[in-house]
Amino acid sequence: MLKVFQSEILDPGKFIVTLELVPGRYSSGKSMDTVKAIACDSFADGRIAAVSVTDNPGGNPSLSPDVLGRDIFQVGMDVILHFASRDLNRVGMESRALQLAMMGMKNILAVTGDYTGKGFGGQGAPVFDLESVSSLMLLRYLSRRLLDAGDPDGFFAGCAVSPFKRTEAECFAQYAKLARKIAAGAQFIITQLGYDARKFAEVMHLLRQRGWQLPIMGSVYMLTPKAATIMNRGLIPGAVVTDKLLAEIRTEWETPAQGRRLAIERAAKLGAVLKGLGYRGMHIGGVHSGFDTVGKILDRMREIEGDWQDFYCEFDYPQQDGFYVFPRYIQGGNPSEQFGRAAYDLPLNERMHYSFLKTVHDRFFSFTSPLAPVCGRASRWIDEHKKVEKLASCLENTSKRALLDCQHCGDCGIQHVGFLCPESQCPKHTRNGQCGGSRDGQCEVYPNKPCVWVRAHGRLAFYKATDTMASACVPPRRWELNKTNSWLNFHLKRDHQGVPFQQDAPVTPTSDCGGTETDLHQKK
Repeated sequence: MLKVFQSEILDPGKFIVTLELVPGRYSSGKSMDTVKAIACDSFADGRIAAVSVTDNPGGNPSLSPDVLGRDIFQVGMDVILHFASRDLNRVGMESRALQLAMMGMKNILAVTGDYTGKGFGGQGAPVFDLESVSSLMLLRYLSRRLLDAGDPDGFFAGCAVSPFKRTEAECFAQYAKLARKIAAGAQFIITQLGYDARKFAEVMHLLRQRGWQLPIMGSVYMLTPKAATIMNRGLIPGAVVTDKLLAEIRTEWETPAQGRRLAIERAAKLGAVLKGLGYRGMHIGGVHSGFDTVGKILDRMREIEGDWQDFYCEFDYPQQDGFYVFPRYIQGGNPSEQFGRAAYDLPLNERMHYSFLKTVHDRFFSFTSPLAPVCGRASRWIDEHKKVEKLASCLENTSKRALLDCQHCGDCGIQHVGFLCPESQCPKHTRNGQCGGSRDGQCEVYPNKPCVWVRAHGRLAFYKATDTMASACVPPRRWELNKTNSWLNFHLKRDHQGVPFQQDAPVTPTSDCGGTETDLHQKK
């Protein structure tokens, strides 16, 4: 009988277990047989609610999760398919989603995805036409279409959150984007990987404080010295293994049998802590050779879960000078009113750049500005006179290139990113918030550059405006406007701020994506 992940995770009386499977680069052979065997054994065991299948992890090519998921689904095990926006544009993503719906696989983990890795002939071209928030918008829109067509079920879409961030700016950016993901239609949450119990508790406190009722699962990993070293070096974006933990793991594995036993013990204890904290489940990764390891983790967890508070302090692996939203060992309440709002010592050039562009925006590019009617009439006249329009485009391109390294996208989004350009300053072109890959405030792709959302947070914190990072979902860029005049497009309501996002979609431009409260500071 097919297990139904959705009903399992939505049952507040259950603590469920899911298992992550990673397809290899081959369509057959020993490695693929092993992955399928783990899935079959998971179903036979009866304690696994679903297996998840990754989508080109690390940005490198592997077997499509869809075909592997189909084979597992036919065995009777429910599947969660990772749905990354890295490799397909919105047309391809919509086509893939419809294909999954036709095959009956509707549990989706919507992620932006790691940056593009190497394939045939070298590095692949990054797409990132959508990101996780707009992917969730797409899946909710398609769900409505499926229901209207007579399908009894839409997609059951979830999202990820990376709570294991060192800086306040990154923490706030992650939770602000989580607010947008929830508003965009996320129905469950899975955390990124880390070994800091305070961070796991932090997410739960925020969910309860905000009144967000989504079920959340915590990631647990079967750590080996090789995997821990890769994570410690930041090669798996968002996953955190500190130097202290890495040293312990290397010592434990000096005797392989002891290392495996202690890795199982660590996973079982973390699962018990998650259950004690109120998580709806645990998401196990790092199992590649057989299901036997998973069985041992679950057996041991059943034996010790009543003592979870004794293990809580064992997962004390803070990052150096790491930021926490709540005081140590807090058991509830609200975060500080200064969370994400504390004024940074913003450099003068950053202040001048932000204040100048914001002043220009508020006066000339706001529908509520007193000058809006005049600008609208002028834009219509300019648009009708091509020579004048070319002159206006030249003026826009010259000024915005100098101020923003503008890419002439025709659908400007700087107002959503602290008046920084998401096209030129973010390799993933994110307009709805930070991806999960930043480390110590630096960009996942270019570690020598600060993450654009960290810069945006610093600017907004200085001017007491960080609420804008969570207050509205931003529709995707309109590619039909590429290389056109964004000033005219705004005033003529051609861009994402003036054109209805989808004729029959339940979201509107720069709206709250359906009415979910997204203010991280408002007390309940």
